[in-house]
Formats: sequence, C-alpha cells, structure tokens
Amino acid sequence: MGNTKSSALSKELLEELKSNTKYTEAELCTWYQSFLKECPSGRISKQQFEGIYASFFPDADPTAYARHVFRSFDTNADGTLDFKEYIVALHLTSGGKTLQKLEWAFGLYDVDGNGTISKNEIQEIVRSIFNMIPAEAQKKLPEDENTPEKRAEKIWAFFGKKENDKISEGEFIQGVMDNKDILRLIQYDEPQKIKDKLKEKKHI
Repeated sequence: MGNTKSSALSKELLEELKSNTKYTEAELCTWYQSFLKECPSGRISKQQFEGIYASFFPDADPTAYARHVFRSFDTNADGTLDFKEYIVALHLTSGGKTLQKLEWAFGLYDVDGNGTISKNEIQEIVRSIFNMIPAEAQKKLPEDENTPEKRAEKIWAFFGKKENDKISEGEFIQGVMDNKDILRLIQYDEPQKIKDKLKEKKHI
C-alpha cells in the first residue's frame, strides 16, 4: 500500500481493522503512531518481535515460542509483521473469539504449514512453551504433565491418535472446544500478560 509508512492510517485499513477486531478508531490511530515510532519502516522484524518477548522473560528462554508465534502471524511469509498483522495478533491473543483463537492455535501447531498437525509438531510447540516456564513453576506442575514429553503425550492421547497419525484443523478445533483441559494444555497464559503490557506501552 502506498501509505504504509505515512503517519496516518488509510481509511480502508482502518475500516477493515475496526470491523475485524474489538478496537476503536482512536485506539488504532494511537497505536499506529506508536508503531511507527518504534518501527519507522512500518514493519516489525522477527528479531524485534523476539526481543519484545525476551524483555518479559528475563528468567526463561522465549525465543523458540516467539519464533513460532511470529510465523503464525506473518501471513504473507515475508519475515516481517506490518501494522495489520500486528493488530490482528494483538486482537487474537488478547480478546478474539474462541473459534478465531483456535484457528490461530492450529496454525501455531502446524509448524510446516501442511494443513495437519503431527505428534512431533505438538512436541515442538510444547517444548517451546516449557522453555518459558521457570524451573520452580515446572516443579509444581501435575506429575503427568511436568515435562514437554508428558504434556505432548497427554494431548495426543486425548485425540486418540496413533504415533504416526495426523490431526486435521476440524478435529483440532472440535476437540479443544469439547474439552477445556486440552485448551489449558495447548496454550500458555503468559503471552496474555505480554499483550497487556504491550497495550499499556502503546498508550505512552
């Protein structure tokens, strides 16, 4: 778009974001100004995104998880997030509808983007989540989910899959909607706190 870097949001983009998220015109305009201050190019790089996560996890290693989250929101796979992708990310991880969130979660776990989830992919994302949980907090987890392997096994067993089976998007969404315990196992609540802090930052 010709005015990606201009100081004003285009009417088209503003209307699109207002209709697809819960944010007001005033909020979107304020965040756009802040976004351009932090990212004059109008884009956030993967490194900048990982840096945002790292600043909130001084006692852990969120790099792998941040990389997966970035991938799931970089819809055009150009290695950066523009303002639209950034706002959609903010909306989905902090207040999106359940179905939208689960569609995003499926994309997060579908590491190779082939439309299905394998057991290895579940293990990879769960491992990246565990990297963000401080060692002391890990000790307090239930016995049957206190390692990435155990948690991945528990998720896989719930879906009733054999070792080399795959989970489709429909199965994934229906399964999680039918079982709140699985929802708890596949996500990590901390990003919510990150988004809250980011939102605070945008108002500065």
